[in-house]
Amino acid sequence: MIAIYTAPSCTSCKKAKNWLTKHDIKFVERNIIAQPLSPDEVKEVLSKCDDGIEGLVSSRNRFVKTLGVNFEDLPLSRAIKLISDNPQILRRPIIMDEKRLHVGYNEEEIRTFLPRMVRILENADVRMQNVG
Repeated sequence: MIAIYTAPSCTSCKKAKNWLTKHDIKFVERNIIAQPLSPDEVKEVLSKCDDGIEGLVSSRNRFVKTLGVNFEDLPLSRAIKLISDNPQILRRPIIMDEKRLHVGYNEEEIRTFLPRMVRILENADVRMQNVG
């Protein structure tokens, strides 16, 4: 099952949920502002994130700036606690299943959550349109 971690006022979160719904992909949504991730859940997300903390936390985020920390200089345990205690610093949406993780909304990249056969058929359809 796909989990999508969102925030109420997040436009990218709304786009991602609409895309998943349009493609009949079932998902479970969790508002991370109302229900922040536990430190163990942050670890789980980080374990799937190719870019580590930099992939989850935007240094340009105004909430990160108010914390006055550089995540690159923090011990991992401290960074995880800060993320758990301050969910507003996370990039959103966070979309994941058992194997994959995607942060943010990018229509090309979110396609990885389509069933493989659907992706193959859609890609073939696009190629046919480009030929004709």
